[in-house]
Amino acid sequence: MANNSLDEIWVAICDECKKTVSSVAFDCFFKDLKPLNIDGESFILSHNNEYMCSLIEKNYNNLLSTAIKKIMGIDLVPKIIFEAEEEKIRKAEESSEGLTFADFFTFDNFIVGSSNRFAKAAAFAVAEQPGLIKYNPLVIYGPSGVGKTHLLLAIKNHIKNKFPNKKIEYTCGEDFTNQLIKALQDGKLGLGTIEDFRTKFRSTDVLLVDDIHFIAGKEQTQEEFFNTFNTLYQNNKQIVVTLDRPLKDIKTLDDRIRSRLTGGLFADISTPDFETRVGIIKKKAEQSGLTIEENILFYIAEHIKNNTRQLEGVVKKIELYENCEQKKPNISVVQGFIKDVINETQPEPIKIDKIILEVARTYNVSESAILSNRKTASLVLARQVAMYIARETTSMSYNQIGESFGKDHTTVLYNVRKIEDFLKDKPREREMVEDIIKNLKSE
Repeated sequence: MANNSLDEIWVAICDECKKTVSSVAFDCFFKDLKPLNIDGESFILSHNNEYMCSLIEKNYNNLLSTAIKKIMGIDLVPKIIFEAEEEKIRKAEESSEGLTFADFFTFDNFIVGSSNRFAKAAAFAVAEQPGLIKYNPLVIYGPSGVGKTHLLLAIKNHIKNKFPNKKIEYTCGEDFTNQLIKALQDGKLGLGTIEDFRTKFRSTDVLLVDDIHFIAGKEQTQEEFFNTFNTLYQNNKQIVVTLDRPLKDIKTLDDRIRSRLTGGLFADISTPDFETRVGIIKKKAEQSGLTIEENILFYIAEHIKNNTRQLEGVVKKIELYENCEQKKPNISVVQGFIKDVINETQPEPIKIDKIILEVARTYNVSESAILSNRKTASLVLARQVAMYIARETTSMSYNQIGESFGKDHTTVLYNVRKIEDFLKDKPREREMVEDIIKNLKSE
């Protein structure tokens, strides 16, 4: 990974940590840390004091892990090392040149079981022969944490290695939406045009879109994706998308997009069975240089059943424990790791600003307009829906919701009840609201 890129990521991680620790603590523990490398499993940092290395790992590992995940969107264990400057530079150059964290997702390190065998085979077939009509488009669907993104990135990396001249675009539904919005805004400011956006996505050989369900209900975004899809498909270009639920459950997805996707190959991934979970733990342990006793390995597999990221999290905690304590953990210690990881990977509470942003995108209005006092019909509806969703998905009181919108609690109560009545005989609007809530909960 280029040093500039790594340094920029580290600055963003530090900014995130500063939100939690005092300036004194930051200057003491974080100021002399330097980003060294990303090796696929770890974010490696260096420090010029050996004692401080162990102190930071012991006391700030969870904080760093959380910040790294928020900035990079992936679970990487922070690893702080002490070594000579020359040796640090040499190791970084040898192990990371030209790589990013996404490069480490391959078919070889994807653990196959009954829950994902077909999806892996389909993904590999696409990577071997992109654009082959019987695998185009490929739609991979399943709940969070079962390996959909791993397969998407494995397709990208395999094609990049086998067909180096092919142009590949990897994005997610939210980023596609954000890039479209920016293109439209830049066009108004004379900074670019929507044609730049279209050229980027419609001139590619392979389009990979994670969480395509995010665009459901967003008319302009769906229109752009539909036209992009048609252009690529007609030119025999490969399209792969992932969903967090079956297509039939995404009620407000444009019928034309639904029809195009239905004509492709569907591959579902369900939660991994016991044998697959054991395999995942073993693989992650091997990559970390660990040997986990069979009784511990089976215990973890029996108690974490739905999310492979949680399995990886426990292995990382075992690695950290063995490095710090110089001994293997017993069942009691591992029980604590499991509890910690499950708590750490619980979805973050839905925040009011995220609700307003998602409603604004769906109803094609601005966030500031929703928070204004303007009373055009479209804005009133969007504002009422945002209040209703806030009441449905958060623990906020009517007073608290009102403060966020600059309204009193009686206005919020009126608007929530208004939407409740409105949705009873407006199935299309009800489906749109339900999709917004599902998208908010799946992030």
